[in-house]
Amino acid sequence: MSTPAIGTRRALPIMPADQISRLEPGLADVIEYRKSGLSLNWIVGCPLDCGYCVRHLFSNFEMKVPRRLMDDEAAVSALVGHRYFLPDTTPIQLLNRATDPMLPVVKPHLFNVLGDLDRQGLTNHVLVITRWRVTEEDCARLNSFENVRLTVLVTHSGISDDRIEPVDSAIAAESLRTLHEHAERYRTVLYWRPIVPGLNDTDAHLARARELSKHAHATVFTGLFFRNEIAAYYEAHGLPLPYDDTARRKIMPEAAEQRILDYFRTPDSPSAPWGALFRKTSCAVAYAHGEADYNGHYGIRELCNICPAEQIALCKSAWIKPDLAEVTADARDLGATGPVEIDDRAIIVEGLDEPPRYYLQHGYGYQCHDRAKPHHYRRHGRAPIGWPAENGTPTP
Repeated sequence: MSTPAIGTRRALPIMPADQISRLEPGLADVIEYRKSGLSLNWIVGCPLDCGYCVRHLFSNFEMKVPRRLMDDEAAVSALVGHRYFLPDTTPIQLLNRATDPMLPVVKPHLFNVLGDLDRQGLTNHVLVITRWRVTEEDCARLNSFENVRLTVLVTHSGISDDRIEPVDSAIAAESLRTLHEHAERYRTVLYWRPIVPGLNDTDAHLARARELSKHAHATVFTGLFFRNEIAAYYEAHGLPLPYDDTARRKIMPEAAEQRILDYFRTPDSPSAPWGALFRKTSCAVAYAHGEADYNGHYGIRELCNICPAEQIALCKSAWIKPDLAEVTADARDLGATGPVEIDDRAIIVEGLDEPPRYYLQHGYGYQCHDRAKPHHYRRHGRAPIGWPAENGTPTP
């Protein structure tokens, strides 16, 4: 399987302002609030060519050479000065949208930003996601950060069709082992994704994932993010379409999830029959650090039914239903319209898009949902594809 040329180690140039102005607005804005954290993406461009990459959504999939949009110090200032940033509370993601943070030309800038955040004494969770090579020297650098709660998530899919994923998954597997072996201050999570029925869910794929899970502090599994732009790329390049339709949320059919759970289940371990396997990224990160989930998923009880018993107890002890008047005031300040409700599962609001909802969610440690886009029972915020419709009939 071929491996893309990555380039040489050198400081990345900063893209001229006139070029930045021609980027998609979502790409030019270096900060985006995602469920797993306030995401800082001050470097764009990646040569890894994964066919399902979210870079398709920003019209920059053909941008192969990484470039900075600003210098590292300015990126940190933009992050900690952001209206939604709460010191020691807001989870942070670094370079998870438009490049791989462990590319040789990118990781010096990653380490610069991690060092700056750490020197400020911030204890926020910081998530770094990679599928590229991680060395022992990299691990030593990652261990040097004393304050931030750092997690390195290693993306591994096992997809062997190099038209879809040109990067050999063996690279990620070796990085995972290296990271786990040398972990001291940071934690390592196996990010098993994207799982696509018929593509990478054979018994051999499942066995491989279970073996790799022994080299991680936790494992999270998830499906494919299949938007119109990604489907168009598949069609234009003659790639087999994994689904007949696209969706706003990730696709993980019920049968695919059940197949994974059946494979991982070990009945002789009653307190943790699935081991350290999780449906949600924040659940895996929290478990790896011995903390309660910062996304408040405990409110969605059926989501927790595969979690180790001790983790459920930890999340339960930290899960506190917030005061309605306080939440209402905060939601109104953020622009919420209509009634604000708090039930035993989530804060429910109207008129707020994802960033302010995530701000409330992370601030209160309690799920925050849009009334117009409900999270259906057992689907866990995933796309309806492969799950029964409201009338009980299966969806395609």
